[in-house]
Amino acid sequence: MSEGLVYFKEVYGTVPGWVGKMYAYRSEALDHYTNLRSAIMQEGYLSTKEKDLLLVGINAARRYERSMVYHTKGAIDGEATLPELAEYLLVPYLYGGVEAVRTGMESVRYALSLKGLPDEQIPDNASMDELLRYLLSITEENDGGYLMELLNATEARRNQLLLDHGAVSAKMKAMLMVGVYSTELQGSEAGVWMELARENGASDEELAEVGLICLLTAGIPAWFEASDSLQDRGV
Repeated sequence: MSEGLVYFKEVYGTVPGWVGKMYAYRSEALDHYTNLRSAIMQEGYLSTKEKDLLLVGINAARRYERSMVYHTKGAIDGEATLPELAEYLLVPYLYGGVEAVRTGMESVRYALSLKGLPDEQIPDNASMDELLRYLLSITEENDGGYLMELLNATEARRNQLLLDHGAVSAKMKAMLMVGVYSTELQGSEAGVWMELARENGASDEELAEVGLICLLTAGIPAWFEASDSLQDRGV
């Protein structure tokens, strides 16, 4: 078995069909892609777990379920907690509204199955309040928890709380929004969120890693958009 096939079997527990087809049609292309993915996803200024969680949230915002689910496995394998996962899946509300959060529930269900925990069905058209109650039920937060505060907040206050520190830092949430706008090829908006991320302690090295993981899920144009707002190092 080629190194690329072995790599993806280790990552996902099986060789995904798209990987097998890339190998069958252009094995050398799979080798190059495997090397690129491995380099980007390794521990760096951001941890591998953080990169997988960011990609879960980015793809929930884009409503791209397949990539979201793949990276859910990576996040859970990296010991992400359910409260962490829940918050990465709630922030996309600020981009895609309740539809983005509904998409994210497939990530939650998959995470529960990976952890061997029971799940309960929620309506396909569940409201934001219903989704928050569901997340509360599976994360077992107490009455003073972050999710309970979100549930009880007014809409305007809720939007602010989504970016506040809970199980996930305000810095990581701002970087998630950088990733969302980069993958959606809205570079000027990504730049606005980069400034907020910097205000919350993000370095340009960390922001560059967000841009690179966006390349993996949305192609080189996503890096173009993210790189425009990174500091020029004079290369």
